[in-house]
Order: sequence, then structure tokens, then C-alpha cells
Amino acid sequence: MSDGSDPSMRQLRLLLVLAEELHFGRAAERLYISQPALSRQLRRLEEQWGVALLERSTRRVRLTAAGEALLPRVREAVGAAEALRNAVREQERSLSGRLVLGCYVTALPVIRALLERVEERHPGLETALREVDFTEQFGALLDGRVDAVLCYGPAPRGVQSLRLATEPVVACLTDGHRLAGRRSVTLAELARVPVVGLSPAVPDGWRAFWAADPRPDGAPVAYTAHTATTFEGGLAAVAQGAGLRLVSASCRELFPRPGIRYVDVSDAPPCAALLAWAAARRDAPGVVALRRAATELAAQAAGDGPDARWWDGSAGGTAGQPA
Repeated sequence: MSDGSDPSMRQLRLLLVLAEELHFGRAAERLYISQPALSRQLRRLEEQWGVALLERSTRRVRLTAAGEALLPRVREAVGAAEALRNAVREQERSLSGRLVLGCYVTALPVIRALLERVEERHPGLETALREVDFTEQFGALLDGRVDAVLCYGPAPRGVQSLRLATEPVVACLTDGHRLAGRRSVTLAELARVPVVGLSPAVPDGWRAFWAADPRPDGAPVAYTAHTATTFEGGLAAVAQGAGLRLVSASCRELFPRPGIRYVDVSDAPPCAALLAWAAARRDAPGVVALRRAATELAAQAAGDGPDARWWDGSAGGTAGQPA
């Protein structure tokens, strides 16, 4: 009796190859899988359909009468799936227009990887980079100046995102500070150090996250009179002794600067590197193409293990764009 589930295209392709070879060893070799795996898949197919498709013996394998009767329909189904896949590829190649990606660290290897994958799949689509600062990264997204941004979370209302990577948050301190020589500090130990805040034009939730405001004990954060609109501006204020910034751990490699030190913060929540887009434009063809490329790269990085640095190209962990 059929179990009611539908077969996969892979199972159908396995059946076609075995029907051609009528030998598990040769079929498995063609399919680059083991004989036991091939046998299990085809037994599962028979269970799904509730029909014996193969007669097996120690000397040979052949199709049953039911297998012979169903084989033409299997070929039709596999052929239709391949035709559909080819049609999808043709549609991908015909995609045209202009895709603008915003970022404020435009030299990141992930940008090249993303855009190269999009351009390879959609040669008719023109891609461009636009540099955006803290104050405009989400505004440019919502008003259509860019189609997507590479950024750090949290994303504000009206913006959807795909998490690309996570990494620790560290404190950026002037190298003369009493805590700068420490390997690790806590947020409580940083309580007396004012934070170089971000411009009021930055979304409230984003600005609060990158100041750890409020702190775990509920204490408010003290801010310096100086506010930053760019990452480099924040570093300059720290180097001059104005206060501290909380940033992503990859800043150690991306932004080494004289006069500053990066110190681990043991109890700060990790940050998330995102590909973000306006919710209203989720299904725009260029955004869909970029989302697909980012999903593939993130899956590839996850399979590479904990030392895969596909985001910033350096060694030692998964990282993202500085915030």
C-alpha cells in the first residue's frame, strides 16, 4: 500500500539509471553513490508507491511488470522537471536592470562574492555599490536609493533581513585607558567609561544595541558630547580619549589603528551581520537574486566549519561588517 508521500526527482532519476544498467554496481558508479544507498532509495520509492518496481536476485536485477509500465511516466516526469529547470535558468539569465547594494565597508570580500554570484547567474543585471554611513544605511533602503544593504542588526521596522554571520562584540578603547591592556572585561567594568554615541538620525534600537543601553543591571549609559555618523569618526573620537565604542570583533582585522585597543567583552550579546532589504520590495527580481546568492553563501560558510571567514576574509572565526 502506498504511504501517500510523493517521490523526489532524485529517486526517479535513480530508477531511470538502474533501468538502463540493470545492475546496481554500474548504476551506483554512474550516480556516484554507494550500492546500499541506491538500494535504500529505491526500496523507499517502492514503499511510497506501494508497488514492487524491481525483481532482485544475487545474479541480476530487472524491472517488474509494474516497473516497466510506469517507466515511460517516470521519464516524462524527469524530462518535465529538467525542462522546467532549464526554463528557470533562462529566466534568470534574462533578468535585466540595475541592482544597487549599500555598505559602508565596500572592500569586504563578501561583497565581491555576492555580486559575482549574482552577475554570473544574471549577466543582464547591472550591479553597483553605494557607500552609506550609519545615518543613511536604512534610510537609503526605505526610500529606494539602494536595493539592499550589508549591515549589522538590529534592523528597524519596515526592513527585513537575512542573517549572514554572527560574531562577538568587543570594546574599542584608547590605548592609554586602564582597561586597554586587559584580555577581557565585563559591561559592569565599562560602566564608568562614557560611550561615543551615534547620531540621533540613527534608528533608536540600533543606536541602543551598539551602546549596550541599558546595561544588564538596568543602569543607563553615559554618553560623550561627541556623536559619530561614520565608523572612522567613532574611532577618531576613541583615539582622542573621548570614550569607548562597542564594535564587532572583526574590527581587529579590518580597522587596526594606532592609539586604540580592542578588548573582549565577556557578557555582551553577539552581533548579527545581515543582508537587509525593504519589506515592500522583498519580491523585486534584483532583491530576490541577491537574497538567493546570500543564502547560498551563508550555507556554504556553515558547511566550511567554525573557522570559515567568508564575511571579512580573515582567519579565526565567523565575522561581519563593523558596526
